[in-house]
Formats: sequence, C-alpha cells, structure tokens
Amino acid sequence: MAQFSATQGSSAVSSYESEGPHLPAGYSERLYNEDLAPLRAQTWGAYNIFAFWMSDVHSVGGYVFAGSLFALGLTSWQVLIALLVGITIVNVLCNLIARPSQQNGIPYPVACRATFGVLGANVPAVIRGLIAVAWYGIQTFLASSALVIVVLKFFPQWAPYADVHRHGLLGLSTMGWIGFMTLWVLQALVFWNGMETIKKFIDFAGPAVYVVMFLLAGYMVYRAGWQNISLNLGAVKYHGMEVVPVMITAVSLVVSYFSGPMLNFGDFSRYGKSFRSVQRGNFWGLPVNFLAFSLVTVITTSATLPVFGQLITDPVDTVGRIDMPTAVILGALTFTIATIGINIVANFVSPAFDFSNVAPRLISWRAGGMLAAVASVFITPWNLFNNPAVIHYTLDVLGSFIGPLYGILLVDFYLVKRRKIVLDDLYSVAETGTYWYRNGVNYRAVFALLPAALIAILCVMIPSLGGFANFSWFVGAGLGALFYRLLVK
Repeated sequence: MAQFSATQGSSAVSSYESEGPHLPAGYSERLYNEDLAPLRAQTWGAYNIFAFWMSDVHSVGGYVFAGSLFALGLTSWQVLIALLVGITIVNVLCNLIARPSQQNGIPYPVACRATFGVLGANVPAVIRGLIAVAWYGIQTFLASSALVIVVLKFFPQWAPYADVHRHGLLGLSTMGWIGFMTLWVLQALVFWNGMETIKKFIDFAGPAVYVVMFLLAGYMVYRAGWQNISLNLGAVKYHGMEVVPVMITAVSLVVSYFSGPMLNFGDFSRYGKSFRSVQRGNFWGLPVNFLAFSLVTVITTSATLPVFGQLITDPVDTVGRIDMPTAVILGALTFTIATIGINIVANFVSPAFDFSNVAPRLISWRAGGMLAAVASVFITPWNLFNNPAVIHYTLDVLGSFIGPLYGILLVDFYLVKRRKIVLDDLYSVAETGTYWYRNGVNYRAVFALLPAALIAILCVMIPSLGGFANFSWFVGAGLGALFYRLLVK
C-alpha cells in the first residue's frame, strides 16, 4: 500500500487538478489533500505523547477539576482510588482508539471513513469539530480573564476599562477584548507554524507548568505549615456502602472529562513512531501524570485555607494573592501558557482536521483551524459561559454524541474489520471501493449513532433520569456499540 508524506500546515488552501501531480492515482480530490494524507514519516516518541497529555491536563480547568474530585465528600484515599481507576480506563480507551490512526498514519476524520463511509465520515468529523469550537472559545476567554486580573493587579488605574457597563462591546469589556484577542492571536501563531511547532510547544508547556506547580505548592506549604495540609477539601459525608456510588460517579467524571481529546486522539497517535511508543506515552501521561498533578493541586488548594483564610480553587487567584510581583507574573504567564497548550491540542488541531475533511480541495489543515478560531469569536464565548443553562445544554447535547461515536468506531475496527483497513480505499469514491457504501455513507453507523445519542441526551436533560447524567458517556458508548453490532449482523 502506498503511503504519502503529509506535513501539516504546509499550505493555507490546497487546489488540485482532477489528476494533478499532487493527487495519487485512484485518489479523489473530494477526499484528499496533503494534510489528510497518510504519513510516511512517523517520528513522535513516548515523550512527545507524554507531553501531549501534560499539556492537556495542566490547565486552569484541569486544576479546578482535580480539586473538585477531592471535595465530593469522600476520604482522600477513596478519591485516589476512584481517580486511579478512572484514569486507567481512559488509558485503555486511548490505546484502543489510537491503533487505527497509528497503524495507518491517518487523522481521526479519515479513520472514521472506514466506519461511516468516505462521505459519511463528515458526520463524526463535524460533531467533534463543533464541540472543539465551543470549548476553544471558552478556554480562550477563561485564560484571557486570568490575564486581565493579573494586569489589573499591577495597573489598577485601568479598572474602569474592565467594567463592561462603562467600556464594553457585545457583553465584553475593553480590557476583556484586549486580553481575549491577545491570546487568540498567540494561539493562532503557534498553530499557523504547523505541527512541528505545536510539538515543540507542548514539549515545553507541560513540564514548565509542573515546575511552577511544584514551586507554588512548596511556597504554600511553607506558609501554611505541613500540619495544616489536608487531602480532603470538603467534609467527609459518606460512610459504609454509601461510598461506592460516589466513587463510581468520580470514575465516570474522570472519563467524561477526557472524552473529547480521547475521541480524536488519532490526530496525535498518527505521529507515533510505533504503537508501543504511544502506549508508553499514554501510561506516563495519564495514570502517572494525572495522579501526580492531582496531588500537587489538592495540596496547593488545601494550603490556601490557612494562608488566605478561604479555600481557593482557581490557581490564578492563588498566584494573584502572593505578595511577590515576580511570582505573580511568572505564575500567571505559566498558567496562561498551559491554557494555550490545552486549547491547541484539544480544541485547535481537532477542528483543523475535521473541517478540512469536509472539503479537502478547498480547506487545508491551516484553513480548517483558522475557520474554527474565527467561529469561536462569533459565538461570543463569554456570553455562553456566563449563562450556565446555555452552556449546559449546548455542550451536553454535543457531548452526548461523543460516547456513541466512540463505541461505534471501536466495534467496527476491532470486531467487524478485525483491525484491517484498506488504506487506499479511504481516499477513493469509486463505487467498487471498500468504504463506498450507498451514497458514500454507511447508514448502519448513522442509524446506530442517532438513537444512542438521543438516549444519552435524555439522560442529561430529563430530571427524572438525573441519576444517569454523570454516566451519559458510558450509556452512549455502550448503546452505540450495541446498536451498531446488531445492525451489522
């Protein structure tokens, strides 16, 4: 099978003749550009995958999430067990979804063509792309808000421009706009330079945050005294058998938190030089890294109570209260860099491939990513985030599709196709092609996706089904896998 080189971000917009020099024989311009092509050189080692997960975990959102697990009303050892079980499940699931992309050097939307059909793959691609757009805008807004808070600490005279009622546009203050667009441009610059630059950035960003996290934790413990540190951030509420369902909920929350980047992990595993390298990177980046990050997080958070007199779960707020300007600047910049890291790996690269897959001839990888970035401004994420009901329904509805997609993709690759993919046919619209189903769409996959996603949505939306809300990913994945297996039989 022929494999072709693909350097992500090599051109802003691809244009090919119907049988032009860049289009391999038998490949269709409706399905191919150099960014979506199978890789010839797969160069990422275990450390690069490890750094990817560090960038994905080490963010303000990851910090708050890890702290929230220790405030569930469980003892610290119960939380640690639940956390370890949950992240081990994520590790296994990432290894499973990584194989088809690493094996063939193809990104997530191209791998979906084997299951949904060469044209039907746009369904899972667009779903994942839309989720990424929403989160990209929200993460950029959160990081920019942290930046504005720190700037105002040093320039309090600019405070009137941070008041949306006095100086604002479309629900965001002038300072808010400056902070948001500054981060927007910085992220775009990193992305525009291509995957090699992104790799270097995440190789640096993940460890850099660890250095600052350890320094911050050490400083806070020194101020608070080790005897005042507790791994329980809330009162222990559950005892006996009551503990079990809460621990299971914690496990589900961990899996749900990583469900987005887990689904399109193939966008990164495709660069792995071997599947063994991907497995090693996942092990160090998920169970080991997430456990260490969670412990440092909870120690730092716990120390805020004796030091500042209140429990602070936002690391930027914690840094902002330190009476050393250098420490404040260093800490704020590091957490900003960390958020840029997670935004690029989780919410920029994904829609870049996803939207490019919709029209490869017109939309390159770069163009797809910039399309997502521009769309993230127009959804005014600050208004979305400031309305909990809107963000709850929008993201939960979209997120309810992630589980079913995952279940369908795994059943098809491992049980139906038995881990075999005809690589060239992923780029062919010939009706004799392996993945040219009726009209280019595998309707069995679509018909398995819709009811599974609907049931997952109902679990989130209907109050009487509230007990299943935290398990919507598992419900969707299980039903998607079951429905697809029955339809294929």
